[in-house]
Amino acid sequence: MEMTENQSDKTSKHKRERSLLAFTGAAALAALAVSLAISALNSRRKKSQKKDLSGSNARINLSASEILKLADRIIAKSKEVHDAVASVPFDKVTYANVISPLADLEAHQFPLVQSCVFPKLVSTLEDVRKASAEAERRIDAHVSTCSKREDVYRVVKAFASKGEWMNPEAKHYMKCLVRDFEQNGLNLTVTKKEEVQRLRAQIEELSLRYIRNLNDDSSCLLFSEAELVGLPTEYLKSLDKAGNDKYKITLRSHNVLALLEFCQVGTTRRMVAAAYGKRCGEVNLSVLESLVEMRHKYARLFGYSNYADYAVDLRMAKTSTKVFEFLEDISASLTDLATGELALLKDLKKEEGELPFGIEDLLYYVKRVEEAQFDLDFGALKQYFPVDVVLSGILKITQDLFGLRFQEVADAEVWHGDVSVFSVFDLSSGELLGYFYLDIYTREGKYGHTCVVALQNGALSYSGERQIPVALLISQLQKGNGGHSGLLRFPEVVSLFHEFGHVVQHICNRASFARFSGLRVDPDFVEIPALVLENWCYESFSLKLISGFHQDITKPINDEICKSLKRWRNSFSALKLKQEILYCLFDQIIHSTDNVDIVELFKHLHPKVMLGLPMLEGTNPASCFPRSAIGFEAACYSRIWSEVFATDIFASKFCDDLVNHHVGMQFRNKVLAMGGAKEPIEILSDFLGREPSIAAFIDSKTKHSPYDAKFS
Repeated sequence: MEMTENQSDKTSKHKRERSLLAFTGAAALAALAVSLAISALNSRRKKSQKKDLSGSNARINLSASEILKLADRIIAKSKEVHDAVASVPFDKVTYANVISPLADLEAHQFPLVQSCVFPKLVSTLEDVRKASAEAERRIDAHVSTCSKREDVYRVVKAFASKGEWMNPEAKHYMKCLVRDFEQNGLNLTVTKKEEVQRLRAQIEELSLRYIRNLNDDSSCLLFSEAELVGLPTEYLKSLDKAGNDKYKITLRSHNVLALLEFCQVGTTRRMVAAAYGKRCGEVNLSVLESLVEMRHKYARLFGYSNYADYAVDLRMAKTSTKVFEFLEDISASLTDLATGELALLKDLKKEEGELPFGIEDLLYYVKRVEEAQFDLDFGALKQYFPVDVVLSGILKITQDLFGLRFQEVADAEVWHGDVSVFSVFDLSSGELLGYFYLDIYTREGKYGHTCVVALQNGALSYSGERQIPVALLISQLQKGNGGHSGLLRFPEVVSLFHEFGHVVQHICNRASFARFSGLRVDPDFVEIPALVLENWCYESFSLKLISGFHQDITKPINDEICKSLKRWRNSFSALKLKQEILYCLFDQIIHSTDNVDIVELFKHLHPKVMLGLPMLEGTNPASCFPRSAIGFEAACYSRIWSEVFATDIFASKFCDDLVNHHVGMQFRNKVLAMGGAKEPIEILSDFLGREPSIAAFIDSKTKHSPYDAKFS
């Protein structure tokens, strides 16, 4: 709902809001923390004076019945618009009666859809969460029906065939509309179309079965206390005991990873790693083989030679050949460094007279070397990262870098007392760019991970009216006690900075179509801006801005800790990356080749990529590799891809001057503002002045390895 204010309202609003722009330095963080506390207190006092955010159509605090009624209205309006477009005669099609109604519908309905859907992530009321999930189901079913409407497809296709002039972004949008319909087989024969729907249903069922098999696996191992030497007392206390007083280790990832990292007994590590790698062996192997076969058939119906080419075609990488080249180039470039890292670990195990080094030893000996090499006590380090200080520092860095001004809106309507809302303005013009909500503290019933949800996408209507973006950052941070701010572990600091990068990415988007707004971009590209900003977590200048001892926040972490964190970041990075590349290559090969012997493929790839380290005997990693089964099939490479090009951007443009406002504004205007309106390779090339390269990434690994001296 839009709201107008007179001059006196604006004056009182200014008194109610807190500007973060003017604060600088460690001492200022103390003022910021006090200001945060005062603002939170004032916000609670004014519960009866809540107001809507001007320009935001996201609806907050809907009841269960209101959510379901809104979902029905959304579906009815969508059907009305689609029916109207479908009724346009082929010889009367224009941009105004075909493309524009669909674009405006998407922009207008997105915040209403999100108003129905996001409560399932954050509401404290179970009936609201259930209604939200039901609304999502209804809306998804309707969207699926619309995507298969041949009458609408034929009209859109008729307009596309006219060749009417459009600006590049509008032309891109039209092509996306056509592509969406054709991905549902609407350009295929009736027989092929039916086969597409049949295969899609079977693929979904098999994918879910693969995951269900893993989730249902309850296998465990029993160990005596002597066989678990080295494990923290808290870990042992969390374990159940069997009748013979042995500890029960269930083969869940959090249990297994902790054991492989801390357990001093090599035979225990080997037994656990072997059992973990054998989970769902034959059953999931069969599921994955059927899944891959069906995916190839599915892709060939659309004219692709294999599923990998189908999956990658619409991504930044474009072809599976390009993906193979990328992965193999990265792997080969890191071989010397990874060989040195592995030699260091092998020597350490040899000194202890243990059995030959195996893949199950990686985590344990990496941990041993890191403890010896780095003076980092992560338990003590969290005392320097109070939530308020970290958040204040992140806000300051991003607004200074990108020419933004953040103001907390003290009396905005929210769904919980812990939630805060910020307006975002352009620093130069004062233009309102958008809003973001911060819902960062854990509570019962809330979504259990850290993420950013777009509540409203930016867009420019056919009449020229701009819709501003609205974002929501959800996290699970612990609140402090007795009025003190909660303390963050360093990985939580990095995660919070990363996710706030997505908030900035969403708010700074200036695409004309909601389809290309903010986070609705190429999946190979979407993580790059946030990964660029993660680098500020490892530089002394910015680390001091986001840290302060919890008992005296004017005292940030010292220079030695800053240096240690940067060195720790690159600890065994080549070896760790090799292991990830192994799985990416496996994923790409099975989805680009017919009749692959999956077990033999892993046996062949493992020693080749992992510098001679064989698979554990009897294990079958393909049976417990969910990323290849659902969500990232033929696209497991994407995380590395994003990291490589984010490193190129940071090394080329930011690392020598972390507060270069000119470069920050170029990044905002040339990268963030574009969203999905242009091809990602064009966006990055325009910003860098050349095509992105892997060179900076390789250089960052080889030059900044903390173990260089050991390898010479």
